[in-house]
Amino acid sequence: MRVVCIAAECEPWAKTGGLGDVVDALARAVGATGRAGDENEDGVTVEGGRRPPLPHSQVWVGTGAVMSVGQVEPELPGYVEPPVDVFLPRYRGVAVPGRATSRLLAVPDPLAEGGITEVGLVEFEDRGYRVRLIDHPPAFDREGYYGDSSGDYADNGWRFGLLCRAAIETLLTDERPVDVLHLHDWQAMPAVVLRDCAYQAYPLISRSAVMVTIHNLAYQGWLSREGAAGMLFPEELTRVLSARSDGILLLREGIKRAELVNTVSPGYAMEILGPALGMGLNQVLAELGHRFGGILNGLDMTAWNPATDDSLREPYSCADLTGKSACRRALLDELGFDTDDAGPVLGMIGRLDPQKGFDLLASAAPELVAEGARLAVLGTGDPRLIADLQDLAAARPKSVAVVEAFDRALARRIYAGADLYLMPSRFEPCGQGQMIALRYGTPPVVHRTGGLADTVLDVDERPNDGTGFVHAAATKKSFVDACRRGMDRYRRGGSEWAALQDRGMDIDWSWEAGPAEQYAASYRRAVSLRREH
Repeated sequence: MRVVCIAAECEPWAKTGGLGDVVDALARAVGATGRAGDENEDGVTVEGGRRPPLPHSQVWVGTGAVMSVGQVEPELPGYVEPPVDVFLPRYRGVAVPGRATSRLLAVPDPLAEGGITEVGLVEFEDRGYRVRLIDHPPAFDREGYYGDSSGDYADNGWRFGLLCRAAIETLLTDERPVDVLHLHDWQAMPAVVLRDCAYQAYPLISRSAVMVTIHNLAYQGWLSREGAAGMLFPEELTRVLSARSDGILLLREGIKRAELVNTVSPGYAMEILGPALGMGLNQVLAELGHRFGGILNGLDMTAWNPATDDSLREPYSCADLTGKSACRRALLDELGFDTDDAGPVLGMIGRLDPQKGFDLLASAAPELVAEGARLAVLGTGDPRLIADLQDLAAARPKSVAVVEAFDRALARRIYAGADLYLMPSRFEPCGQGQMIALRYGTPPVVHRTGGLADTVLDVDERPNDGTGFVHAAATKKSFVDACRRGMDRYRRGGSEWAALQDRGMDIDWSWEAGPAEQYAASYRRAVSLRREH
């Protein structure tokens, strides 16, 4: 089986958030599915630890029921683990290894004189998959990936349409059939539109199954008719848009045309079927029936490992937590806090935005500080939220530290040095911070939504297998109450706190422990659905 991913980001070559991490980790893990290792009772390779105690790590929506992939996907004869290609733009500053090869491609382009643009294709193998960068400076050598300080680029339809056309033209030169096009978020949706309207006569592409993964439904890729004219030739445009259409919503178009659609956690998949979080697409998703579901993201357990993390003052592990105390003391010293103060340290990292619940933190912070908490906040985003927190930090420098930056090393030190990790997101497709915090022995405080509800069990509700503190509502009161429960348990310490840390650190979040095989099985199912079609 041959799987081709198209995405706007892939770590370490291009990343603004979790999308880049997931594309890279998934490509590596799916390509390596079937490696030798211990198997758990489900027959899934696990390298260490245990599966999280969750009701579902994957769901596919059924009629009045939730179905596991084993209930709905057929095994195809002759299936082997798929090698993976990843196509992405070569943005400004993207470095390539010396072993990379380059060639030129003639790519259809609605905006080019003569209808053809010459683009570069830079290829190399790394991290267990093949990277294929589309190199066209007029499209991708810019200040930002999607826009600049003035907003989104007006020609994003042309830019990402060119990415997808170049990917398809490359695949045609390979002369090897593609089983699955795995498309990530709206930037990759032109590929399925092109499959259906521009490349129908090319079986190498037209027979390919399409799986769409939605990493955040809030970003949907609206193009006006003028913007769509940069992506599609006039004759193609008439096949996609009616005469009355104002434009095209790329994500909706991709959802309607794909064989399978998933999002990155079971909880979020169920939530976006309703109007509150469905962002206007809930009905389109519901109409897919069992072809829509959620697969819980994994975590790179090698990259996130306190036993080998060279950003930390001292390493530590589940078996020996001694180094965590040293990391805590080092963080307090770095932030200007009293290293001898035993008050709990609450960390929060991310994009300062109401979606992430930073407004809840800003409103709750004075109350938490008054009860003895210290706050370590790292991120960039909404200037008003930053200002509120910075005002409090200026007034209480020994209790509040706000670092307005994107600092990967400091983020690691906060995960390790904090006592509790805060994620009061209003909605969260999956979330990675809570998994990292658990891995680093820092119990999270989370809102019961999306992937947060799938990955963190409230210890007061489930004393024997709880891993953190969950608040039911996205309100200041509910959030503060959960923080209080966490701080009280931390202050009590003893065996209960140690057991809580131990349970969190013992979870195997690795892609190989479930998600990789779930995606591989979904690819098989997508191929079967395409064959039926």
